[in-house]
Amino acid sequence: MTETLNPPLSPEAQAIVDEEQQLLTRVLASLEAKRACSSRSPQELLERLKDLREQAAKAASFDLPTIFQEMSLVRALLEHPQEQAVPERHSPYFAHLRLREEEKLTDYLLGRASFFDTLNGVRVVDWRYAPIARIFYRYREGDPFEEQLPGRLAEGSVEARRVVVVHRGELTRILTPELTLTRTPEGEWLCQQGAAGSALRGGAGSAARAGSLGVGALTTDRSRQADVSALLDREQFEALNASPDSPLLVLGSAGSGKTTVALHRLASLAFEAPQRFPVSRVQVVVPEPGLARLSSRLLEPLGLGRVSVLTLEAWARGRVHGVFGAPPPRLCEEAPPLVSRLKRHPALYFALRKRLMRAAGGSTKLSAIRRELAELFTDRSFLLSVVEAAAGGLPTTAVEQTVRHTLQQLASPADSLAGVDASRLETVDGRSLDEGTPEELAGTADVEDLPLFLFVKAYRASLPGGRLAHLVVDEAEDISLFELFVLGKHLGEGRSVTLAGDDAQQTFSSFAGWAQALSALGAEGAATCRLSVAYRCPRPVAELAQKVLGPLAPQAPALAGRDGAPVGRYDFPTEAHANLFLVDALRDLIEREPQASVGVIARGPESAQALYRALADLPEARLVLDGAFSFQPGIDVTDVANVKGLEFDYVIVPDASASAYPLDDEARRLLHVAVTRASHQLWLVATGTPSPLLA
Repeated sequence: MTETLNPPLSPEAQAIVDEEQQLLTRVLASLEAKRACSSRSPQELLERLKDLREQAAKAASFDLPTIFQEMSLVRALLEHPQEQAVPERHSPYFAHLRLREEEKLTDYLLGRASFFDTLNGVRVVDWRYAPIARIFYRYREGDPFEEQLPGRLAEGSVEARRVVVVHRGELTRILTPELTLTRTPEGEWLCQQGAAGSALRGGAGSAARAGSLGVGALTTDRSRQADVSALLDREQFEALNASPDSPLLVLGSAGSGKTTVALHRLASLAFEAPQRFPVSRVQVVVPEPGLARLSSRLLEPLGLGRVSVLTLEAWARGRVHGVFGAPPPRLCEEAPPLVSRLKRHPALYFALRKRLMRAAGGSTKLSAIRRELAELFTDRSFLLSVVEAAAGGLPTTAVEQTVRHTLQQLASPADSLAGVDASRLETVDGRSLDEGTPEELAGTADVEDLPLFLFVKAYRASLPGGRLAHLVVDEAEDISLFELFVLGKHLGEGRSVTLAGDDAQQTFSSFAGWAQALSALGAEGAATCRLSVAYRCPRPVAELAQKVLGPLAPQAPALAGRDGAPVGRYDFPTEAHANLFLVDALRDLIEREPQASVGVIARGPESAQALYRALADLPEARLVLDGAFSFQPGIDVTDVANVKGLEFDYVIVPDASASAYPLDDEARRLLHVAVTRASHQLWLVATGTPSPLLA
């Protein structure tokens, strides 16, 4: 039997590998030789500044912007000593740009810190603020370019534009418009035809076995994946470079890069004007804990690991404490769904605002505001007017549910147990005697009440505390007008804010439209950026998501960035049949692709818990219902409410049945969110009658 060998690289591919390897060798040698300069003593900085001046006197015009950039950084260090970022040896850059100006060829490397040694042809520029980096994002290989750089107009052509992966000081991957070159652990280079954008996702359409879960995309080490900052397209790059004085609304479908743009814009502002946008005065607010964890992880490599990233609930709790000078009241963690919907609905926002306009003055104390709102939530005529204004968005049954729930909260906790010895009010398991009874609600407020307290206070008086230099609000379609109004009151005079969202992904009935959202935030003049390409989902998933939305789908759907494996559809008569099938499929996938991340996304927490019990024998399975995702390979069993803004390599919707997803708008949006978490492959599993949304 003859051994199958990988074909040798073509001369063109080998030349690319040799060029990139030689360039990396020069960079690492230069970094090592200059490492002593990183000690940053004042004397050494003065010597470095003198050296830069001498280089500037001898340098060609195309090198002057880079030299002047570092001179500015050295001067800043002399004036304000601080930790200076230098390229890390294990991964000093993530992209290579070669420009031709007249007959001169110049190589620029994009990284997260500037470093250059012109004598050895080493020019590493920080992509976040180096003017030359604009050419990488705005032009493609072979394009002529014209850009105004500091001190000169640059004209020429892009000779090479490559994404590179350097891991632990070794070149492991090169992506060009035509080729993907990958280094094996044994040091051999493999070549695949195909554009970098599609090849980065890997494995699309190459299922290991027909009808099996897994497309063979994640059998390699994740550390060889390209840096996301190198993959920004022109639309995304232009969005993050919008004027810092202009509010920005970033709209795009699932997987179009909204979160990436919003966080990279924050990084760009913080690095271009650190005094104006200090870490202590920027903030990111998102609806769910899972997205908060992900955002924090994405900010770390951007040098913003200390930026405050808060969920709406954590933000509201903290602001109530800060604004009123006391911790929030004991909270009812889970109000009846209709009560929660009413308290977040735009109709209540406008009704309450009108009421506050009519009644001049009013107390700004928390206790008085609580009493005032409690009176409204037990006023049936007021609540009925809110339901009528909702025009079908709220059922009339919400009135009685809200009144009954509020009356239970208004009751005194001690009313029914007056005179009983305190030692007898505790059960043997340590829980309170009223736990699980209506009396448990006595004295509580709802989580949805916290923004209402802040709204009334903000409407009547200015809120205490410092103002934010920049605010990022992600998944804004799930943020109520009350929350946006209060967030807007914490913005500085510049109204610097990035709002990111997609109305097709709303999971609450609190979305009033982008015009109303911007008005509540105080950002009516926001510039709008629409991202037109959906990179996360392969075409079969994107097409299914469009059909699931039906009449709610946008008329001009986002373009799918690549092809992929067909959506798997499996119907079973009983839950036992479905669970056995899933256990076998998941066990097989983990054996073949141990680096894969799998999201098993149920409609609600009860379904997720039931399925987790069936998968408990798989050591890779994790139940996640509190947003505590580890973002590690394995199987996360969760529900739709926890996955907004996240993605998984493989997604299984285990309850794609009519009972979980009936033919209504809420089910359309929730199923759309679930299916669009898949970046490689999607399976839909139904027990009994399949969802009519999949017909």
